[in-house]
Order: sequence, then structure tokens, then C-alpha cells
Amino acid sequence: MSVDLHRRAVVADTHNDLLMAVTARPPRRWASFFRERWLPQLRDGGVDIQVLPVFIDERYRPEGALRETLRMIECAHVLSEGNADEVRLCLDGDQIDQALAEGKIALVLALESAPGVDANVELFSTLYRLGVRIASIAHWGRTPLADGSGEDGTGSRLTSPGAEALREMERLGMIFDVSHLGASGVAHVLELATRPVMATHSSARALRDHHRNLTDDQIRAIAATGGVVCVNFFAPFLSDDPAGYTVDRLVDHIEHLVSVGGIDHVGLGPDFVREVISDTTPPCCEDTGYGEIDPLASIPGLEGPRGLPLVTEALLGRGLPEEDILKILGGNVHRLLGTVLR
Repeated sequence: MSVDLHRRAVVADTHNDLLMAVTARPPRRWASFFRERWLPQLRDGGVDIQVLPVFIDERYRPEGALRETLRMIECAHVLSEGNADEVRLCLDGDQIDQALAEGKIALVLALESAPGVDANVELFSTLYRLGVRIASIAHWGRTPLADGSGEDGTGSRLTSPGAEALREMERLGMIFDVSHLGASGVAHVLELATRPVMATHSSARALRDHHRNLTDDQIRAIAATGGVVCVNFFAPFLSDDPAGYTVDRLVDHIEHLVSVGGIDHVGLGPDFVREVISDTTPPCCEDTGYGEIDPLASIPGLEGPRGLPLVTEALLGRGLPEEDILKILGGNVHRLLGTVLR
């Protein structure tokens, strides 16, 4: 029954850093490497909508950040064009619907922390022209636009360029992503936002007290904009005890998000980083930026997209109605993208 339900669902993954792994290959291999390594995983996992974040490694910042941003965007276009029988890079809700109707995976470009923009907010318009439709403005640390959640102690709100970036994204029709943003920055965004906002990969702070997770008040406020909070599968953000790195613990977070934000405002933002980090980090002593958290820690069976049917099985096991499960798996994200990306 769970397999049938998963196949019938529109499954949306709002955060997979696979572009980092693909761009680590020579450009002539981008399309074929995606087809060989990632497409089978997405198909086996039943993924129908895949958000592709553009995340820039520390070694490219600040001088090379914009150049690497453009390389990764080009990579997304190349892998889409080179696999046009299987995927489509979509610019609006109609294109997403058309891709799904044709049995293709709808790809949507996002920026994670936007280091290539810096304080030059006018570049959001340029990046929109190139296909970017979702963006966040901070990661763990400080940017010219805002502080990331790792700097919560500063109590910093958006900078003037950060507030301008939010207004510009709303003007363009881009979705503002609050994942990674510091608590005061999230509050500031929610004060200013006039359109739905999104958390592409954030879990519940009530269940795991980590700065990367969202409080109940934040969850309720995001839902009130008409937005969606997409649960992060990264095991250390779900539990502070490795014994809690389980599918059941993930479902605890999903059920908590539903109980606080409502069934229409929860989705999946897996953040499958294990393979990407293993594929792109030298096996030595490179700082991954996660501090004392093991970046390779994962839920057994959910190391990558192939494991997504396990989530459907676990949700059914909790007794959730099929209608609710369909919303969580991707129906809510599909609706949000169709509403905002017009």
C-alpha cells in the first residue's frame, strides 16, 4: 500500500546539493554524470519536483563566489538540456505542471545564502533571468545581507541591503527561503513579507534544540504567510543522541510541524549531504563547517533519495490519512510553487 501511495504522490524534495557533486566533474561530463549517478536515485525515490540549491564552498568566497554561482547555474541548464527526456528546468508553475504531465522530473533552481550577490541586490534580477526561483541570504555565519543561525547571539536583523533583497525577490516573484537565517532575521523577514515564504530544510526546535531548527512561533508565522516548512532529514538536527537517528524520529518532527503549522504547510527538505560531501571533500582534514557535528551522519536507509518511500511507509504506520500524506510528500510544495511562480 505504501509503494502505491508513494507512486501516486507528487514527491517534492526542496533541498538536494547534487549540483555541487556534478560541477566537481569536467563540464563535458555534467549531463552524463547526472544521468549515471543521480537520475537513477531520484527515479527510485519517486522524486517528481527537485529543488537544486546553488551552494558555494568556502574556498570560492568571496572573490570567486559569483563565478562559481554562474558555473553551477550553467551546470543546471546543461544537465537539464542533456537529459531533456527525463528532466526539465522549470521557471514557473505551468512548466512544473507540464513536466509532471510528461513524466519528467521538474527541476527548480535556488540560491543558498547568495554569496555571489554580496550587497549588490540588483543581481537578484540577473539571477532570476538565469532561472533562479528560490533564494536564502545567509548560511551559518554573517553575510552583507543578514546573519546566519550560527550568529544568533548577535541578535541581528536584516541589513538594509537584506531588507531590499526581500523586497526585490517579492517583486520578481522569487520565493524567500528562511532556512539558515538567524532567529532575529527570521522575525524581521516575517514582519516585512507580503508573500509566502519558505523554509526549504528546517526541522523543529521543540524536539531538537539546535539553532538550525525553527521554533513553534516561527513555524506558525511561516504558515501564516501561506508558506511551507520542509523538514530537514540531517540526523544531528533531529536528535542529539545517535540512537535517535531513525525514521521514527524524523516522523516525530513531521508530526510536530503539522501540529503547529497545520497540514497544509509541511513538506520535505531532506538535505541529503552524505554522498555530496563524500564526493567533493578530500579525505583528509578539510573543515566542512559543521563544527562538532558529524556531516556524514545520516538516518539508516535515508542516506539518499532512494530511501524516500520509507517516509511514506512510516507516515502510514502512524495512521496519517492518505490525503495528509500526499500533502506532506509534495502536494503542499507543488501548490506553493504553482501559486508564487507565475
